[in-house]
Amino acid sequence: MTSGRTRTTAGALTATLALAAGSWAVAVRQMNGMDMGVATRLGSFAFFVALWVSMMAAMMLPGAAPAILRRAHASGRLRAVPPFVGSYLAVWTLVGVAVYLLYRPHGSSAAGAVAIAAGLYEFTPLKQHFRQRCRESVRSGFEFGLYCVGSSIGLMLMLVALGIMSVTWMSVIAVLILAQKLLPARAIIDLPLALAIVGLGILIFIAPSSVPGLAPPM
Repeated sequence: MTSGRTRTTAGALTATLALAAGSWAVAVRQMNGMDMGVATRLGSFAFFVALWVSMMAAMMLPGAAPAILRRAHASGRLRAVPPFVGSYLAVWTLVGVAVYLLYRPHGSSAAGAVAIAAGLYEFTPLKQHFRQRCRESVRSGFEFGLYCVGSSIGLMLMLVALGIMSVTWMSVIAVLILAQKLLPARAIIDLPLALAIVGLGILIFIAPSSVPGLAPPM
């Protein structure tokens, strides 16, 4: 039984990381030529949703791997993984639909305001609550997705504001989200990060041209 669960867990990890890697390749290809900084347009609804799903799979699945492995180990069956992953990504897909409906090309001031708000959100008990719940056992991918949206929504909105089609910003935000999913909360790391995000927002207000990738390419 133990060896069977070990094989199931190993298979789940391999499949998760392979899906994340493939999603990175798809997302980068789809985003090619789309980045116009704060002036980026999203294209058609179908195009954006397809791109958003690949982005979420690329950015979120590595950090979700521990939860996915717990689910695979608890069930002892690899077929328990796709429903968990599917419902997890479904939550992020709903976030993408909301982004599409609310998003408008905007100026650097709006981008700066969102970055400052994202940095301030890092200080809140709500953020810390959701971050902790992301590290605990959950009953379903849907529940896990709700917790992870609560934990990462500030960083994701910062990505939307700074350059939703930017591979650079996508990579930076993905690394931050992965670190927060896998590492326990520590003030010595989290406080400087939150202050840096707020500082970035202030810098965007003061000198937006100094922030790489913020303005449309010439």
